[in-house]
Amino acid sequence: MQSTKQIQHLDPSVAREFLENLPEHIRKAFYDRAAEIDYPIEAVLEMAISYSLDSEAVTFADCKPNRS
Repeated sequence: MQSTKQIQHLDPSVAREFLENLPEHIRKAFYDRAAEIDYPIEAVLEMAISYSLDSEAVTFADCKPNRS
């Protein structure tokens, strides 16, 4: 049996839906940052969430919030 490592990232449509429910100034800051670094908006949102859980993480795949 072949084992596959699955890395999941934030779905673009889910990210946009989430952002639409944020206050305008926060939403604008996310979109401005995405444009500044030329990254998809879902990647910027994923990086922000994962960093809030683990300051050494870049994406959800790197996130290890239970570090001691």
